[in-house]
Amino acid sequence: MSAQCLLCNGDGGVVVARTPKLRVVLVDDPDHPVYLRVIWNSHVKEMTDLAEAERARFLAAVFAVETALRETVNPVKINLASLGNQVPHLHWHIVARFADDPHYPNPIWSGRQRGSDPARLAVLRQALPALSAKIEERVAKLS
Repeated sequence: MSAQCLLCNGDGGVVVARTPKLRVVLVDDPDHPVYLRVIWNSHVKEMTDLAEAERARFLAAVFAVETALRETVNPVKINLASLGNQVPHLHWHIVARFADDPHYPNPIWSGRQRGSDPARLAVLRQALPALSAKIEERVAKLS
């Protein structure tokens, strides 16, 4: 644990699923309500800091979240990213993308291409309980 690390000192979002090794959180992003992170609980910076079995478990959780997103909200694309430049604590970003989202087809961190569609956002927010339940179920099977 690092005293200065945001992901050691907080959940990093609303916890959807938690195991002794990792957690899945919903990121508070008004334009992308189905933006999640899978976060390794211990403070490590890189995938290769993990033992091979831990890497496999971590990636299995990332794929479980991706599958749940695909089944629940049917996105055009899923973006997976492991950056950690600003917060050097191992985590993966998992973002459901839609052709009418404000940044599509560019990364969500780029400039907006259009405004948000309130109707689309409402539908996605309504799907959050089902999505969260599906993620929790899939991640629990990995423990």
